[in-house]
Amino acid sequence: MGRTPPARAARRDRDAPLSTRPPSVAGSFYPADPVELAATVDRLLAAAPRVATSPKALVVPHAGYAYSGPIAATGHATLLPARHEITRVVLLGPAHRVAFDGCALPRADAFRTPLGEVAVDTEARTVLAGMPGV
Repeated sequence: MGRTPPARAARRDRDAPLSTRPPSVAGSFYPADPVELAATVDRLLAAAPRVATSPKALVVPHAGYAYSGPIAATGHATLLPARHEITRVVLLGPAHRVAFDGCALPRADAFRTPLGEVAVDTEARTVLAGMPGV
């Protein structure tokens, strides 16, 4: 009596803001070791064909590196000539675990990866959160 039921406590914890989201598939979809991951990414990018265009958008697979690494690297390699000019990256992806209408935004202010943290543009997130369907 007087205790919060477990389901409500879990819901409150899940809704609490996160400062940094830990990696969820490091070690299974890609190497968790930073040195091994960097070497893998370097190898995949080095083997990717080069094109003379700089796209405004990419559609690349995001399965495990063993399955989609070479194809994803081919897409990302097109950005190499403009890498010093790119100031914003917008990642869009499907919801794999729960179906819902609209789109969701991360609560985290950064995503931790084996290669370091990637900051979320919190000002852009705030603007997007006020849009219909978000």
